[in-house]
Amino acid sequence: MNRGAVKKGARQRKEKGCLCPYCGRKSAFCWRCPCGFEMCPSCMQENLWGMTCNQVIWTCPDCGRERPFGNQ
Repeated sequence: MNRGAVKKGARQRKEKGCLCPYCGRKSAFCWRCPCGFEMCPSCMQENLWGMTCNQVIWTCPDCGRERPFGNQ
């Protein structure tokens, strides 16, 4: 195999953290939906009033899918 060549089927490590599209800050953790929506925890806390009614699940504003907070 040539130097610098990538193995076929090799996995690439996903970048840690995300850049929140709402506040523009880089965060180590983001709430994500499979549709591609993501939001940092501070923005999620600010907008929680419109995204959840029971603090157990949140509704994605882009696709309407219900996602768990993972604290149960």
